[in-house]
Amino acid sequence: MFPQFTDDQTAVRDAARDFAQAEIAPGAAARDASGEFPEAIFHELGEMGFLGMTVPESYGGAGVDFLSYILALEQVAYADASVAVAMSVNNSVACGPIMAFGTEAQKQKYLKPLASGEVLGGFMLTEPDAGSDAAALKSRATRVEGGWRLNGSKAWITNGGVARYFVTMARTDPDKGKKGISAFILDAQQPGVVMGRPEEKMGLRSSKTVMVALEDAFVPEDAMLGKPGDGLKVAFGGLDGGRIGIAAQALGIAQRAMDESVAYAKARTSFGKPIGEHQMIQTYLAEMESRLQAARLLVYRAAALRGAGRACTLEAATAKLFTTESAVWICDRAVQIHGGYGYSREYAVERLYRDVRVTTIYEGTSEIQRMVVARELLK
Repeated sequence: MFPQFTDDQTAVRDAARDFAQAEIAPGAAARDASGEFPEAIFHELGEMGFLGMTVPESYGGAGVDFLSYILALEQVAYADASVAVAMSVNNSVACGPIMAFGTEAQKQKYLKPLASGEVLGGFMLTEPDAGSDAAALKSRATRVEGGWRLNGSKAWITNGGVARYFVTMARTDPDKGKKGISAFILDAQQPGVVMGRPEEKMGLRSSKTVMVALEDAFVPEDAMLGKPGDGLKVAFGGLDGGRIGIAAQALGIAQRAMDESVAYAKARTSFGKPIGEHQMIQTYLAEMESRLQAARLLVYRAAALRGAGRACTLEAATAKLFTTESAVWICDRAVQIHGGYGYSREYAVERLYRDVRVTTIYEGTSEIQRMVVARELLK
């Protein structure tokens, strides 16, 4: 019966779970309060192979299959979703496009430090006026001697201020519309890359998210990713994998909320008995578990298809839509089950509720996922 994991997949999942519980979970609440980015944890994740999981060993990665990556990401999200989102970005939208579109020289230069944790990566597509409508971006890349100069603004950039290499989209030919957008590998240490202050977010507080100003930032000729005009192809090439990754994050958060709720329902008493013996609480728990099991199967199925190299746009969008919406609902019920304590930062469900909310927004909103699902059905 699906899912059946190989010994290697089980080993990856268990290693991620053990590390996450021992090293990531204990400091999650403190990092949420302080907003501190856990650099030491990412060095360890890199050493363990969790930052370039599907990158071949020849480029410094772990060389595991896509489902193994999703299983590991779920376990990290269970412990701390802030760590999971930075891990996901490095794997999916930093390493992923370089693997898919990079030259051999680019793979050798960028993948090894990204996969090892020597440096972190990120992705610059979204702009203040170009979110879901990526083709509306305004950042410009102007050809100069030896390369390009980038100018413009980028918004909601995960790992901003802590990562070095960013897969970045800019318009190279404004007369060609969406076919005039190209992709670059931008070194954030270049002059002209100005990182804003970290956004004050509702959740994922120890994950750094910033505005970025590009002010004549230089990119050498050999740092263009793909050909001129390939920008949206590069950006969208990893969308299915990215959506499955966000679904896995939401799944990990929801499982944690479920476990916290069951434990609380057993321990908390009301009217002379544990609240778990009250029918209404049992109804909540039953519905939470039903949605959780359905979401898990959707995520694993989409991941298995992706790992097998099969088309999975419909399955990825469905998994992202259902899992994130269900996870938000599960965390909401978890807070309700905890009553007044669910509103207190002394209990994990308060943080889980804040962390999970963005999963229905980034990497394509729920509204966009519905459009994708409908479009795939009507093809």
